[in-house]
Amino acid sequence: MHILFVHQNFPGQFKHLAPALARQGHRVVALTLQKTQAGDWQGVKIIPYAVARGTTPGIHPWVADIETKTIRAEACLRACQGLAAQGFVPDVIIAHPGWGESLFLKDLWPKARLGIYCEFFYHAQGADVGFDPEFPAADLTLEAARLRLKNMNNLLHFEVADAGIAPTHWQASTFPAPFRQRIAVIHDGIDTQALRPNPQVSLTLSTQSGAQLALTRNDEVITFVNRNLEPYRGFHIFMRALPNLLRRRPRARVLIVGGNEVSYGTRPDPARYGGLTTWREIFTAEVRPQIPDADWQRVHFLGQIPYPAFIALLQLSSVHVYLTYPFVLSWSLLEAMSVGCTIVASNTAPVREVIEDGQCGQLVDFFDVAGLTATVCALLDDPIERQHLGENARAFAQAHYDLRTQCLPRQLEWVEGLGR
Repeated sequence: MHILFVHQNFPGQFKHLAPALARQGHRVVALTLQKTQAGDWQGVKIIPYAVARGTTPGIHPWVADIETKTIRAEACLRACQGLAAQGFVPDVIIAHPGWGESLFLKDLWPKARLGIYCEFFYHAQGADVGFDPEFPAADLTLEAARLRLKNMNNLLHFEVADAGIAPTHWQASTFPAPFRQRIAVIHDGIDTQALRPNPQVSLTLSTQSGAQLALTRNDEVITFVNRNLEPYRGFHIFMRALPNLLRRRPRARVLIVGGNEVSYGTRPDPARYGGLTTWREIFTAEVRPQIPDADWQRVHFLGQIPYPAFIALLQLSSVHVYLTYPFVLSWSLLEAMSVGCTIVASNTAPVREVIEDGQCGQLVDFFDVAGLTATVCALLDDPIERQHLGENARAFAQAHYDLRTQCLPRQLEWVEGLGR
């Protein structure tokens, strides 16, 4: 088959699927908005393209989202017209539609089968919006109206897509019933052979004083990972647990991974927070007066780290904390399960889909700072229970989310089904 991938940051969720299809002998082409050189990557021909314009200044903010997606969709369509002029006709198009690029491709290739990655359908109630009372929408009715327009891209894709694929059942359940019936639930997959426990792991950090600190599995290490440190992933809750965690665990080191931008929620309003512009600054300023200097020296903000260091951090972890609004599930949670981490996670969807409380980890109420602290401390005092939970977590990840034995074969079958 001739297969076209479309992802603004290719490979994204398709980093295993696209090369696997190329290895099977299919002709695989990928379009991306990345500023990269055209060329081959693991048998995939990558073609970058660019947008011709930006969003109109002063446009109504509710309409800006669909205009941006239209601009990208037009740019992608024009790039595909160039491919068509060279004789390329895809049998299957696989796209992440979240940025709009794939919206017009069936107009160019009406016989192609389009499969879309169904990550999330927005709701004014029952999901992320309105979940955290600390950050309420100014007007829920207006927010519902804004989200209705934000879903326009999803709704337009439903008219042209032949099938969908979603990583979790809960994420699939957010989509409207008529299209939900066309969504296959198959996770992107975790390489459980590469992501495995390592009793000999060590990690060297630079302390705030500039000294080098070598950590091993003999050290007490609490880990917390976000792509960016923000409330959507419970950063504020974790930070508020730090004063008591550090007081109760005088030997513990706390390793925090994540950047200072925003991935999902909104940026903080400097006027509300005394001129502070990042969530890290805001919640550090809130808790720092409660933490003695000696304890604060045991908190390490690592920023965004290379992937091998991230794996080593998980392998080093004594207790790993994962918190999230009811929203898209992070790869990092399943990666932590794969390396056998002892996990304390929020009792939110879709976390409950992968962690049964007391079996693969411990679940706590998202907002319960005291409960989070108590659960982490109890596990640090119970190495037998930590081992039990970690082994179960890894076994669950291997049984349900292993890339080679579970997810990739099902993804390939899904693509073959599209082609048929």
